[in-house]
Amino acid sequence: MVAQFLTITLFLFSSFAAHLNANPTSTKSKSFLFNKKTNLGTESAAVALYSDLQTNQYELPKLASFTQALKGFYKLKEKGIIKKDILTLIDFSLSSNVKRLWVIDLASKTILFQSLVAHGRNTGEEFANSFSNAAQSFKSSLGFYATGEVYNGKHGLSLRLDGLEKGINDNARNRGVVMHAADYVSNSFVKNNKRLGRSQGCPAVPVALSKEIISAIKDKSCLFIYHPKLVSSLSS
Repeated sequence: MVAQFLTITLFLFSSFAAHLNANPTSTKSKSFLFNKKTNLGTESAAVALYSDLQTNQYELPKLASFTQALKGFYKLKEKGIIKKDILTLIDFSLSSNVKRLWVIDLASKTILFQSLVAHGRNTGEEFANSFSNAAQSFKSSLGFYATGEVYNGKHGLSLRLDGLEKGINDNARNRGVVMHAADYVSNSFVKNNKRLGRSQGCPAVPVALSKEIISAIKDKSCLFIYHPKLVSSLSS
């Protein structure tokens, strides 16, 4: 009787151990999703994740912009509006002469890219200070976007953007606001002109990085364009 009991116990233990070995990443995956729900929209969650980011020798974004971006990301992910654990943050409070775009993999807590990015020609010179959702304004729009589909246009490989904030950026697709490559987004342009080149409202990126960035963030990831002039309802 005792031998039979020991045999059954050993069988159950072996089955349980085999199940754990067959699913080595399940605990990690569930933990990430659990943390996103329990810490949804909290300042402490943003600070904790910010301190854990693997920079890959890139500079960190400002904590204030990252916090707003992360709060909105969690809300959009919970609603199913975005599908990927990729967050793109553009900080238009910074000079256009510095790298003010970050692509962050939140699952691995890793900064994938830090890059120059242009603002609209009527948004400002070196600094962005005027924004619009109107067609033909040639201004940038702030707030949260879901990345859309890729297509080939006059600027080569480009990425459509869907603005998610009514009256702030929800006219982006109709305006043709997309991410694309531009030769005026370069250090050489800054050196010759004392500022980065400007777009017609699109977040244009360097030619050398455009394909990699677009490939990483396409198809329903979160993009947030930050400026202190706007406190988004999604990040409040």
